Amino acid sequence: MLHVYGIPNCNTVKKALDYLRRKNLPFMFHDVKKEGVTLHQLQTWADVLGKENLLNRKGTTWRALTESEKMQADTLEGALSLMRQKTSIIRRPIVEWPDGRLTVGFHETDFPS
Repeated sequence: MLHVYGIPNCNTVKKALDYLRRKNLPFMFHDVKKEGVTLHQLQTWADVLGKENLLNRKGTTWRALTESEKMQADTLEGALSLMRQKTSIIRRPIVEWPDGRLTVGFHETDFPS
């Protein structure tokens, strides 16, 4: 079973979930805002995808951060801590595929047809 991590009102997450439903692919959805995300999960994602691929520096949550909070994201430890505290700065969706792959964002080419 694949796991999709994100925020339900995010347009990119909505596109990904709609795509999965159209293709009749079963999935479990994890709302990172309501259910949170563990440091272990974030570390695993960062190891595979890279810290910069996880960090959403374009959204309103990022823009609302103080300069010192933004500087915290310069280190992996600081970025992971910030993502745990403010889950809206995690790029989404994060998809854990049954074959062990991880993807971030929604690109139809990453999803089965």
